[in-house]
Amino acid sequence: MRIGTKEFTRGRRTYVMGILNVTPDSFSDGGNYTDMMLAVAQADRMIAAGADLIDVGGESTRPGHTRISEEEEIRRVVPVIRELKRRFDVPVSIDTYKSDVAEAALDAGADLLNDIWGFRADERMAALAAEYQVPVCLMHNRDNTEYTDFMKEVVEDLKESLAIAEKHGIKEEMIILDPGVGFGKTYEQNLAVLHHLEDIVALGYPVLLGTSRKSVIGNTLDLPVTEREEGTIATSVIGAMKGCGFVRVHDVEKNVRALRMTDAVLRGGQVSGSDQD
Repeated sequence: MRIGTKEFTRGRRTYVMGILNVTPDSFSDGGNYTDMMLAVAQADRMIAAGADLIDVGGESTRPGHTRISEEEEIRRVVPVIRELKRRFDVPVSIDTYKSDVAEAALDAGADLLNDIWGFRADERMAALAAEYQVPVCLMHNRDNTEYTDFMKEVVEDLKESLAIAEKHGIKEEMIILDPGVGFGKTYEQNLAVLHHLEDIVALGYPVLLGTSRKSVIGNTLDLPVTEREEGTIATSVIGAMKGCGFVRVHDVEKNVRALRMTDAVLRGGQVSGSDQD
């Protein structure tokens, strides 16, 4: 898979997506990077620490979040994306489920669409991905936590997203799946989807795991959001061991180190130095 100017080879190693929230109210880092220079400096730090991609988000999607207008979201993300693409040779994804925001971000240089609703909230997202020929990350999500057969239905929901992608002509090699930890799931269901990640991997697409500092970690360890890095690293390692190709995290440096060690063991020493630079 080519994302921006970079090639991502499935099975070579676990790639790390750094989170850059340019929001005032995200659950973990809201307000930290609303200033352009602070956002750019944080991206620079993440890239230096080994981030393979930077994921820019302009609207908090934490439980109970307040939806903002497309205009406000565009105002937040477009200048940052444009500046990141000007300064750095790193793929940039846009974390949005709104097609107007996605289109503005793509025009600013975004390389990947990261849709928390997997095309099921705004199908024009799929049309844009096909038009701009960019990869997509399709996440599992629901507006409730009512399941009869939990993992079976998670897989079926993802297949619905894949069907939308196919309808719009998006090639299979342009698709990443995300099990949606923290979205449309109870605490127990979040643990279950982590336990059964191989069911998502079995669909045959690269899988991105996003658990960073989420409530499933806080509830398990009884820790505030500022103290959940060890739990995040544990889930990143579990994801790699179960076949996930990407993780999405706040603390890039520590996760990169843990995953390099994990990949070295999983690949039996076959991870080349050039793949870890």
